[in-house]
Formats: sequence, C-alpha cells, structure tokens
Amino acid sequence: MSPTVQRIFPALFFLGLLFLLQCPSILCDCDFPPEVAHGYYEETKRLRVFIQNEVIYRCDKGYTLVGEAKLSCSSSHWTPEAPQCKALCPKPEIAHAKLSVVKYQYLQSSNVTIQCDSGYELVGPQSVTCSESRTWYPELPKCEWVISEDCEHVRKGRKIIQCLLDPVDVKMSMELYKLSLEIELLELRRDKEKKYTMETTL
Repeated sequence: MSPTVQRIFPALFFLGLLFLLQCPSILCDCDFPPEVAHGYYEETKRLRVFIQNEVIYRCDKGYTLVGEAKLSCSSSHWTPEAPQCKALCPKPEIAHAKLSVVKYQYLQSSNVTIQCDSGYELVGPQSVTCSESRTWYPELPKCEWVISEDCEHVRKGRKIIQCLLDPVDVKMSMELYKLSLEIELLELRRDKEKKYTMETTL
C-alpha cells in the first residue's frame, strides 16, 4: 500500500466519524420528532457508547405541558410518548356568582358550574368548559337581580330597602322613588291648575 493511500484512509475514517457525530436524526436513526400543537421542541445531542438524540418540548405562552418534556431516540422510535400542550383559561369573573371550583387558572377541558347568589337569577349556561382557544365555552352566563312581585309596586322607601340587596341598588332606587314623588306632585299641581282654569272660565 502506497504512502498516499495510507494517509487517505485515516482522513476518510475521521470524516466518517464527524458525519456520524453531526448526522441529523432523520438520516441516522429516528424520523423527525412528533409535532405538538401549541408547542415546539429543541434538539440536543449526547454522546454515549452510541449516538442518542434527545429533544425537549416547550409550550407556547398560555399553554402548559402535560406529559414527559424530554423524548429520546432509541431503536428508531421516540420514547416516551410525545407530550401535549394544554390551554389555560383564566378564572371566570361573574358578578354575584359562586364557582364550583375556584382556581387562578383552569386546564383545558375543565368544567365549572356557576351558582348565582340569593336574589339573583342565572341567565345563560350553568356549566362552562375551558376550550383549546383558552376561552370558556359556551359564553359565560350572567347573574341578574330578580325583582319579586312585592317589589314591583313599592311605594315607600322603607320597603325598597327590604327588597334590595346591594347598597348601590338601594341608593339608585331611593333616587328613582324621590323622582317619582316629584313627578306625582307635578301631575297633581297640573291637574289642580287645569281644574281651576276650567272653573274660572265658566
């Protein structure tokens, strides 16, 4: 074997070793790592007796990882099973309501039941679910104040306070009651003036 050939073989061996070290996973062993909705992976490489590729999954903002974050390429397969990036929904803000489960954030597919406070009626769905789009489905309901029959014909300020729960509502109702009294006085005065005018013209 000539000296030139003897020099070429070690060089070729070294180039082949470099190729193996830098070989992408699709050419060496595994296919590309699984894609994860609302997430991505970062590839790392480790040297052992043989080459083993690893990837670490991360989720987009507003989503959380469910499952193993790290996957390894072994025997032409990625193990363990790829994780999922689940949506996180904010706490439902519904005035005059209680939630069946109170959290700062809720995981995708979580169900929440709404119950209105005493004196309020639920308008909309009683149960909502955290969707993949990080919103509640169906649309969040409302708790509206129920006016009882006794409060429909309130004539005295004392009864108004008994019928209302919120101090703000009480204040508003008192103002309305005061305004209604002023309107009644104006109507009485107008009727008297009209009657007086008719009597004087006869």
